[in-house]
Amino acid sequence: MLIKEKVEQARALLDEFDIDCWITFVRESQINGDPSLVFLAPGHVTWHSAFIVQRGGHTRAIVGRYDVRTVEECGAWDAVVGFVTSIREPLTECLKELDPRTIAVNYSEGSEICDGITHGMFLTLERYLASIGMADRIVSAEAVVSALRERKTQGEIASMREAVRHTQEIFGVVAGFIRPGRTEKEIAAFMQAEVERRGIELAWRPTECPSVFTGPGGAEAHYGPTDTAVARGHILNMDFGVKVDGYVSDMQRTFYVLDEGEAVAPADVQRGFDTVVAAVEQAKRAIRPGVEGREVDAVARHLIVAAGYDEFPHGLGHQVGRFAHDGTALLGPTWEKYAGKPFKKLEPAMVFTIEPRLTVPDRGICTIEEMVVVTPEGCDWLSTPQKSLVLIG
Repeated sequence: MLIKEKVEQARALLDEFDIDCWITFVRESQINGDPSLVFLAPGHVTWHSAFIVQRGGHTRAIVGRYDVRTVEECGAWDAVVGFVTSIREPLTECLKELDPRTIAVNYSEGSEICDGITHGMFLTLERYLASIGMADRIVSAEAVVSALRERKTQGEIASMREAVRHTQEIFGVVAGFIRPGRTEKEIAAFMQAEVERRGIELAWRPTECPSVFTGPGGAEAHYGPTDTAVARGHILNMDFGVKVDGYVSDMQRTFYVLDEGEAVAPADVQRGFDTVVAAVEQAKRAIRPGVEGREVDAVARHLIVAAGYDEFPHGLGHQVGRFAHDGTALLGPTWEKYAGKPFKKLEPAMVFTIEPRLTVPDRGICTIEEMVVVTPEGCDWLSTPQKSLVLIG
């Protein structure tokens, strides 16, 4: 179903971007695959393979003989052509028949997800096209590939909602396991066992999924759990996600471990948490089609700084899809390392995180990471936003 949805989507995108033909050209994809192949074929391919979408409708897959049946059975391609000795003849004959003005190929200097063709395969394709006088028709497929990956279909959104549901439930379950004296590693192991029990997968590598940070002085982000024990009077936060049907969630939640005699969080912790909640809500209100990601980041960043906290040292939010970081647009500041991503305009069906953070001195880090999908009018929650601290007795 996913492949049929995405191939149909690709047909429409060629018209939108005024491209006559899009070719994904791969070989031995299990070793060195193209990120776009998952939308075009139900598994890996072995020999040189070309997946061709033509503007106006026709689609054709040219694959090695032993890959034909697998590609045929996905039901997404008008024609599946097999070869034994070389792909050159069936590929060049197909292109002579189509005679496209432009041939989009998966290369890009600015986007890793659009740069799927290897240099050697590009040279091979260029040589084939030169033999039929079409080498000068090659253009980058970046616009097509980024839109195909970033504009989620209803099927993709459904899988992500299911991943979010599991993630939220596991956050709820682990709250009953956390107590003073438990270590970050023990908490992470409990959550991973729950993922296994549900028959789903972690969203990223298990050494850092979940990341668990308790108290002040930790690594802050992108680091695995340690032997540090949960202590009273400290903030605990977790970064966690799961994968369902190839699509992931990426969320963070903040907990507070009550000190002796406390029934509620102290004022400094509550103020920090409330500031993060307000930043998330203001950022969500700023998200709509046509807005640049830097504009959304600025809303949350200004609110955090105006409240007297240091600005968070990262972008406000990233795209999510088959990976936790998956897209060419960013809700981020115009820092050099982000290149052009913060300037990209938001589009309907893009999925983003919103994840501001701040440090509460001597307590730890308050952070929330929610997920939203851009709609024609604004955006909708995919996650149920955290509005209250989770208190651990």
